[in-house]
Amino acid sequence: MHSSLNELYQKLWEQYTQTSPEIQLIHDSIVNKGNTIVNDHIAFRTFNHKNLGIKNIAAPFIKYGYKEVGQYNFENKKLSAVHFETNNACDPKVFISELQLEKCSEFLTKTVNSLVDQITDEQVKAPQFCYSGPLWEPLTYSTYAQLYEESEYAAWLSAFGFCANHFTVLINELKEFSDNNDLNTFLKSKGFKINSSGGEVKGTKKDFLEQSSTMAKMTPVKFRDQIKNVPSVYYEFAKRYPLKDGSLFQGFVASSADKIFESTNKS
Repeated sequence: MHSSLNELYQKLWEQYTQTSPEIQLIHDSIVNKGNTIVNDHIAFRTFNHKNLGIKNIAAPFIKYGYKEVGQYNFENKKLSAVHFETNNACDPKVFISELQLEKCSEFLTKTVNSLVDQITDEQVKAPQFCYSGPLWEPLTYSTYAQLYEESEYAAWLSAFGFCANHFTVLINELKEFSDNNDLNTFLKSKGFKINSSGGEVKGTKKDFLEQSSTMAKMTPVKFRDQIKNVPSVYYEFAKRYPLKDGSLFQGFVASSADKIFESTNKS
């Protein structure tokens, strides 16, 4: 059990940085410039399977006062998503998406069912479920590759299971960087690769939200038949703008998030 919300965040961060040590390097590069990092949101991926879904990933957060605030749909990627917040502005938002299996091929659905069938009810109900990783036997690499052809999202989940897909730096709280372009330029100078799908900065001031992200680092994953490098987790950067009442916009922009999902593409 987690004794506090902060302990839950800490467990998620530890797993996230272990999955891709590059994340800690990015974090430290920003901090070493004299910035304090505030986390805007944490994102998760899951399947809308009858035995699990958004509600199961959300369960430990709901226990700590998170409530559903916004819903989003990504038709081309066959995804839906929900974002959760607490009444405390200091708590990061939680963004959970799920793959709509009923819209996928028979091959993908059967493959996912074979993975989910290996998960017990106890594992789904456990407080650590949202960072339990893959709770199934590894697929062969060729099955992973076939999943990737249809849904990069499904392939990623098959390899990494349940964990934080990304954390997000709130640019508004940085002293040394004023916007996404500024931060992207700095990170590229350090050798980190920025997601350029739809442009390096997604969204505009008119959307009240600008977002950018690194490309997920290739990480060795043990498949049933071999070890292969595949895209792992990434780091996102968000700048929020004030609404007419002066408060910062707290939602998400689906068209921008659609491109952020592509941070786990192979190229």
